[in-house]
Amino acid sequence: MLDLAALTRIGFLTLPNHSMIACANALEALRMANYVAEAELYSWRIITLDGTPAPASNGLTLSPTVALGEAGPFDLLLVCGGIDIRHAAPPHLADALRRLARRGTALGALCTGSFVLAEAGLLDFHRCAVHWENLSSIREEFPEVEFVEEAFVIDRDRLTCTGGIAPLEMMLALIEAKGGRALADKVSEQFIVDPAGRRPREKTAARPRPALPDPTLARAVRMMEAAIERPPGIATIAKRLDVTTRHLERLFQRHLKITPAAYHLGLRLERARELLRLSPLPVTDVGLACGFQSAAHFSTAYARRFGRPPSRERRGSASRGAATERTNAT
Repeated sequence: MLDLAALTRIGFLTLPNHSMIACANALEALRMANYVAEAELYSWRIITLDGTPAPASNGLTLSPTVALGEAGPFDLLLVCGGIDIRHAAPPHLADALRRLARRGTALGALCTGSFVLAEAGLLDFHRCAVHWENLSSIREEFPEVEFVEEAFVIDRDRLTCTGGIAPLEMMLALIEAKGGRALADKVSEQFIVDPAGRRPREKTAARPRPALPDPTLARAVRMMEAAIERPPGIATIAKRLDVTTRHLERLFQRHLKITPAAYHLGLRLERARELLRLSPLPVTDVGLACGFQSAAHFSTAYARRFGRPPSRERRGSASRGAATERTNAT
């Protein structure tokens, strides 16, 4: 079993277009732990593939940096991802990460860095967190990985989290393991995070959800979200909730100003757009994964909602990726 308290030498592998807020939240938690404890509990290095500072998605860079092959020993390597992750990680990175795993180095990921570990086969049969926007596409691509909607997950020697402030929460778990809850609370207070108001860290939700005042409506929405590939009829949902179809329709109209069927269709189309933009699945497979048995129906519904057919969405996504590559090369 991984000893979290032993993870004191930490490397931050910053890939091009990484999320600055995710990386900074994790790094600053370690710095603050040293400051509050008045001792060097943690050390860290900013690592890049070639030693040259990698620009974050906001255009800024962290330095000084060291090349991955020259970084020296560390207890935990965190892969810092962000936008356009498929173009940020070269094929040889997977081999380097597998070598580190064989040596017993704990591996983790911030934001979309989980994709890099999954592609290297280093998350197979592990629970894993990733930014909620990427959940749909990555689940389709890596069925051996148990992706969960939690802010962060520590499963054996794999530590993964979503973006934003989730890395801070994950680092607080490490700090608590080493210095106790009192030290973690002092770090939280320094960042104006109320320790008493934090939810249990392992239960923090990863995906933002709309506030739904009616519990029946909330359950209906959760059922719809869980049934994208094989959408049940509205009558079936109402029966499972032990309400009438008319009552369910009134709840949707009162609180969301939309019919249940239209809301569910919207969820399926939004999921389809995520898959078209973030996964390599063929357009036909995307339609099937989102509950459309007919390619023509999928294309018509998609174009009606987004103003262009799914095939053009896929071409547009490829163009955006190529443009990002050209920008990074200049």
